[in-house]
Amino acid sequence: MRDLVIVSTFIKLLLIPAYRSTDFEVHRNWLAITHSLPIDKWYLENTSEWTLDYPPFFAWFEKLLSMFASLVDSEMLKVDNLGYASSETIIFQRLTVIISELVLYWALVRYAKYFGNKYVNWVIVGSLFLHPGLIIVDHIHFQYNGFLYGILVLSIVEAKRDNLLLSGVLFAILLNFKHIYLYMAPAYFVYLLNAYCFVKVNGEAGYQFSLKRLTLLGGSVLTIFGISFGPFIYLNQLPAVFGRLFPFTRGLCHAYWAPNFWALYSGADRVLIIAAKKFGWSLNEDAITSMTRGYVGDTQFAVLPTVEAIHTMIITVLVQLIVLQKLWRKPTFNNFLSALTLCGFASYLFGWHVHEKAIMIVLIPYGLMAANSKVNLRVLIVLSAAGICSLYPLLFRSAETPIKITLTLLWFCAVIPGLAYSLQMPLKNLLSALEVNYLYGLIALQLYTGFIHDTIFQDNRLQFLPLMVTSLYCGIGIVYGWAYFMLDYLMT
Repeated sequence: MRDLVIVSTFIKLLLIPAYRSTDFEVHRNWLAITHSLPIDKWYLENTSEWTLDYPPFFAWFEKLLSMFASLVDSEMLKVDNLGYASSETIIFQRLTVIISELVLYWALVRYAKYFGNKYVNWVIVGSLFLHPGLIIVDHIHFQYNGFLYGILVLSIVEAKRDNLLLSGVLFAILLNFKHIYLYMAPAYFVYLLNAYCFVKVNGEAGYQFSLKRLTLLGGSVLTIFGISFGPFIYLNQLPAVFGRLFPFTRGLCHAYWAPNFWALYSGADRVLIIAAKKFGWSLNEDAITSMTRGYVGDTQFAVLPTVEAIHTMIITVLVQLIVLQKLWRKPTFNNFLSALTLCGFASYLFGWHVHEKAIMIVLIPYGLMAANSKVNLRVLIVLSAAGICSLYPLLFRSAETPIKITLTLLWFCAVIPGLAYSLQMPLKNLLSALEVNYLYGLIALQLYTGFIHDTIFQDNRLQFLPLMVTSLYCGIGIVYGWAYFMLDYLMT
């Protein structure tokens, strides 16, 4: 495992000069806000458009980092120093991602210790710690997901060890770092309520509900939230904090369509526009252009019915309820891990204004169960290939193209044979012909988006087409993986 850390650190250090997204400036600004301003200004400050919109624990995390940042380059901690990116600032922020990701390493080491076959575990540990998606999103594009997934994996490990109270506490802590994990909360609620709050009674056949355990669990979770939000409740700023955490004014689709159900829905609307024009139907011209501009805002459909936030919430909840009913009936750890992943999956597929980076909320926990069965491994291959390729447009410069493709190919060549060997499954018999052809299609997709499109359209026409094609094609693979996984979960 020490070699894994060395190799991982070496790769990540080499990526320090690589492309940085606006998220780099987002986190630099948060360093400045939490360091330079009193707590009552954190969620009100708006000098930069990149306002603080993560829960309080993450704000305190930035505050901690800022203490060290002041020793490196104090200029990065000035709120009005927008876009500041000295070499010291770049190195410091990159290193904070690398160091904080050691939480994930520690969590995966604990996973390897308590989960089944040792050989398989080390393959999975390596596959997650060096996951191409995580490297793209965190160490090139720039975020702190590895640190946060470390807390999630720690919580999952404690659930496996039957330390359910500690598992719930860790998840509550995670929610107060980043609220996207709320989508997984229903699985935690159902599992902990059933597996922890119902106690087997000696000498009796059934289980008895324990009010003491419910009080202990609920009190622990409320204490975590009280510590997190208490200062802002005292300052009467809870509405301001929630306004930052839940900006419902955004549109259905992000600027780059996350490859989910709504991307396919939007794509179907584009196809229907062609048919409508052929048959002379009247169409809203604004709707025709709104889905190809790449803007963040209200999404209009020219043919299909308009989708509102309430519709996405209802669909997401219904899909999650289908998953949770089995978890309630059979509250085993394996069902919990599957339900946890499927709840996150439902939010990714059917949620409102989903970002493409959110696919990692599916790929990381699913990776923990990759070697559980042949079905899981098949889904992992298709889902990972589509999910990782869907992140490629985040790195749009040609300089990063060899990096993202090389990382992906090395990952697949190292991980998939190892997992197939553990299941005693020859690679040639693992995937169906349809699945193999879909993977070949991903290669064709990269050739088109990376080379062919610019060759054909040298006048910059149809600039949004490569993103649209990527979203649609990757969305097909991701929806396929979800349907296969969902069906297997419900049928077994």
